[in-house]
Amino acid sequence: MIVFSASLAIGQDDDYTAGHKGWLVDLDEAYEQSKETGKPILANFTGSDWCGWCKRLSAAVFVKPEFQKWAKENVILLELDFPKRTSVPDEIKAQNSKLQRAFKVRGFPTIWVFELDKEKGTDEMKINALGKTGYKSSVDEFIGDIERMLAKAG
Repeated sequence: MIVFSASLAIGQDDDYTAGHKGWLVDLDEAYEQSKETGKPILANFTGSDWCGWCKRLSAAVFVKPEFQKWAKENVILLELDFPKRTSVPDEIKAQNSKLQRAFKVRGFPTIWVFELDKEKGTDEMKINALGKTGYKSSVDEFIGDIERMLAKAG
């Protein structure tokens, strides 16, 4: 169990969106959707505009209709981007950096699947990390990895 302070108070820039349709960029929004649906969060730690393996994962998995269909039914998608040439609002940068430290992410792409719980009356969040993965060359391989994590947790 990972505990971290969630006092980010993101007043998100409406122009900033994830690189892929259907992905969120705000942890609070992902948390709310996760609580409403009972689905875990799948977070993609990426360097979208410079990381070759991130671009390959995107092309091999994230843009494919079969992944998008599976994800819609099974997880809440959260993009945590660390670009070099693309502008990211300061609040999102701070959130992404906090999560990178909390999950000890050292390379990209790193994909974590987790559940969140907020401590009542505090700004602390408890993360129940279900597992992590990285680059996979196909939708089936990627989904298989995630489903094994979910089965162990469940």
